[in-house]
Amino acid sequence: MTGFSAQWLSLREPADHRARNIKLRQEMLQYFERTQPGLGKSTNTPFRIMDLGCGSGSNLRALAESFPDYQHWTLIDYDPELLSAARTTLMQWADRAEPENAAGASNTTIQINKSGKHITVSFVQEDLAKNIERVLSEKTDLVTAAAFFDLVSADWLVRFCLSLSVPLYTVLTYDGVEKWLPAHPADESVLRAFHSHQITDKGFGLSAGPGAIEIMRTQLTARGFDVRMQRSPWLLGSEDQLLMQALATGSANAVAQTNMVSATELTSWLTARMQSLSCEIGHWDLFACPH
Repeated sequence: MTGFSAQWLSLREPADHRARNIKLRQEMLQYFERTQPGLGKSTNTPFRIMDLGCGSGSNLRALAESFPDYQHWTLIDYDPELLSAARTTLMQWADRAEPENAAGASNTTIQINKSGKHITVSFVQEDLAKNIERVLSEKTDLVTAAAFFDLVSADWLVRFCLSLSVPLYTVLTYDGVEKWLPAHPADESVLRAFHSHQITDKGFGLSAGPGAIEIMRTQLTARGFDVRMQRSPWLLGSEDQLLMQALATGSANAVAQTNMVSATELTSWLTARMQSLSCEIGHWDLFACPH
């Protein structure tokens, strides 16, 4: 799966981090404190996290300071440019950073310190569409992802859930809810066309789109996981003007490809949206753990 620029991911990162559901994150942290209290307390027992579709590393930046002192993250993406951006951005974000190879020869693993946390980060280029079973067979304590699962197919989600054997914490899965202010007569038709575009193939088959979160809940529950979910909407206002404009432009471009909305109506909608006062985009966070 490709097509997401580092610039777009950087623009959305503050809104992503604000939107995450604090209550569910706390439940996830308490689960590990209860079931594996020694995890992450030393270099011998690092907390191992596998981040799927990692992009530029935003999920690590959002979570690392809440996790135990010793962490080993495996960041997985198909796009080598995003993996490179993740490495560069994390090195800049850290209080102290160095390649695992002191001579700087290694591009696959870095060591960083941030707010007292000791974090090893490995970067893996992988085709998750083909190889998710093999990826999930690797040893890890937690599988995580952000703004990822609505882009994959229903069949792939079934494969993923069948292969998962450790806790899953995923955030910002799009649910199809969008509320822009002020309202525009074309809001409903534009959103319907956008949803039609969203379920096209993003590299994993026809995307599950807004239906992804319910598929995951059903599949994981059937497999005996305890599944907990909380809403995590983007609530965008005046301080997010650039993000709202980029979001509206991207939506309009996608809608134009469907031919479901007339050019005149779509232009009117986009003109209005470039001056929107606020916007709500619906997401869900999900934590699932084996019984």
